[in-house]
Parts: sequence; C-alpha cells; structure tokens
Amino acid sequence: MKPKTADKNQNIKVSVRCRPINSQEKKQGSFSVLECNAEKKEVTVKERLGVNPNTKSFFFDHVFPPSSKQMDVYQSVVTPIIDEVLSGYNCTVFAYGQTGSGKTFTMEGDRTDDPDISWEEDPLAGLVPRAMNHIFEQLKTQDVEFSVRVSFLELYNEELFDLLGSGDDTLKLRIYEDSTKKGSVIINGLEEVVVRNKTEVFEILERGTARRQTAATLMNAHSSRSHTVFSVTIHIKESNIEGEELMKTGKLYLVDLAGSENIGRSGAVDKRAREAGSINQSLLTLGRVITSLVEHAPHIPYRESKLTRLLQDSLGGRTKTSIIATISPAACNLEETLSTLDYAHRAKNIQNRPEINQKLTKKALMREYTEEIERLRRDLQAVREKNGIYLAEENYV
Repeated sequence: MKPKTADKNQNIKVSVRCRPINSQEKKQGSFSVLECNAEKKEVTVKERLGVNPNTKSFFFDHVFPPSSKQMDVYQSVVTPIIDEVLSGYNCTVFAYGQTGSGKTFTMEGDRTDDPDISWEEDPLAGLVPRAMNHIFEQLKTQDVEFSVRVSFLELYNEELFDLLGSGDDTLKLRIYEDSTKKGSVIINGLEEVVVRNKTEVFEILERGTARRQTAATLMNAHSSRSHTVFSVTIHIKESNIEGEELMKTGKLYLVDLAGSENIGRSGAVDKRAREAGSINQSLLTLGRVITSLVEHAPHIPYRESKLTRLLQDSLGGRTKTSIIATISPAACNLEETLSTLDYAHRAKNIQNRPEINQKLTKKALMREYTEEIERLRRDLQAVREKNGIYLAEENYV
C-alpha cells in the first residue's frame, strides 16, 4: 500500500456571492450599498453616502455579483474540487451568511416549473445536484468500477439528526472522536445510502429537505433553522503494477449553515428565539475557531460546539476547503453584510494541509467491512438483551 502523501499548506478558498435586492427590501425603500467586481474579485461596501462617502473594499478568490447564475458559481468553485475528490482527497464546500442571503438556494437550488427541462440543465439547480451529476459523468468516462454513497445530517439546537434515516425522526445521533484519524469524528448511527445514478439524487435531496427544520421568520419565509451536511463517499477500484486490486476513496462534504440573524430584526420569539440563540452560538464558536487558526493560537476551541467538531478537519485539517459567503446588497442589511465579509476575509488566512486518502487493498477493505458488521451485530445483540446499553459496551465512548 502506498503511504499517504501530504501536500504543502494551502489557504482555504473563499468566494462571495451577492444576491439581487428582493421585493421585501424594495418595499422598505432600501437600496444597494455594494459594488461587486468579478474581474478584480473585489467587493466594495458604501458605509456612508453623500458628499464624503466612506467605502471599504474586500478581495476574495471569486466574487459573484447579483447577475451571476448558479452555473457560474458551480464552474468556478466546485468543478476543480470534483477532480480532487476523484483523485482521492477529502474536500468541503460550505455556505455561510445572514438569514435570507441565499445559502440554501446556492447549495440545493430549486426546480424550474417547465417539465421539459432536465434537472442537470435547470438554471436554478444548486451545487449539490450539479456536483452529483458531474461525479457520475466523470466516473462514466473513466470506465471504472465504483460505488457512491451519500448521507445527509442536520444539526438542530446542538443535536444531530439523520435526514435520510429509515428510523424514528426523533432519533438523535452521537458524535465522537475517530481514534484512528486525528481531527476526524464518527457519527454513530448515521445512515449512508447507495446512489447508483444521478436520477436518484433529487429524490434523496427532497426526502432530506422535507425533514429539515425550517420555519418562517420576518427576514425569510422559509428560513433554515439548522445546519446541514450532505456528504458523498466515492470508492473507485484500480490496480497497481503487480495487478493487485486497490480501492481509492474520496469524500465531498457540502455544508449549508443556518443563517446568522439579529433576533430583534427577525422577529424570533420563544422557540424561534432559542433556535436563533443556538444558531448564533455555534456560528460564534465557528468565528472563534477561525480567529484562533489565523492567529496560530495554541488552543483551537473545536469542542465548544458540535458544528465546529463536524468542521474540524475542514478548518486547519487535512481537507481541501472552499467557503461561499452569501450577502445581501441592501442598505438595511449593512451591519450583517459587513460582519459576513469580515468573517470571510479572516477565513482566507486559514491554512490546511491536504492529504490524499490511503489506498486500501481489497483484503484491507474486506477486513474493515467485516469489523463494522461485527460491531453492528454486537450493538444489535445489546439492544435485544435490553441491558440498559443501546450499543455494545466496547463501542460506547
């Protein structure tokens, strides 16, 4: 087996996408305070208008103005990543921004009403379905044996839920450290679904999205009240010079973070206010992790939130990571827009050290599967005996 190879340190790639002013902002008489220059990769914010205008500029790896299309974002941000995943790297793309700034639209997209338009040609399709389409097209051209598995989990009020699980909706998942890979975590009980072709993808997305915690706020009628992680694991069979069969593994994580929001402006009360508090708390921890990584602090507070534990390997770890920060151009959202831009600008300075995943021989992979089956068998036995522990004692961490 070949040893793992580590690349040199790489800065996280950060892009900014600005959506058009929406009807609600127009009703309020709000106007645009942003200028997005795609060629210069610059976002200019007009903090004060008038005779002595005050402007602030930010530079990123990509800048997408309000006129940009879903395909523009995909080709610039995700297309290069698919090749890395198929080469055996772990890669992450996550969307961050204020409530209602277009994160879920960017990641999951929408469907055009015209039934004659296939979803891969749909101008509204988001990064997740496009990435899955791209993966299957690439694998087809390579003419190799492969398997693709996906999972879809939700982090809601600091609890993890499986959006594709066949079990009870209320079943909470446990997260614990992976002792074999430093910085990685294992989600106990998370169901992975085998996907055989691109036509199954929308069905899976719709199934997961229907179970996601969404609720109306004053800022967004379909505000996502949770963080979600859509993960894709690809195994590709290849042979070495001696003719020994090897399995190459690549993983892609597509993360849609819940929107940061001002509780007073969003009208969140009671349960919604508690949700917003939980969302803002996890995003605050994410901000502290980013600051600690940029400043090379001796301690990185990953463990203070389940969100940062999930993203630990994507921030300062062995994963190739891209962030898409979504913003509103409206004057009424100036404070939140500046906060998002500051956040994204700091994240540009985080460095990861990507490592290609170790290729496994067929024997090693079979051994892994056998051990996993044995673990599951012991867990099932523990449940049947109803001895108070719902998994085998040696698996309880």
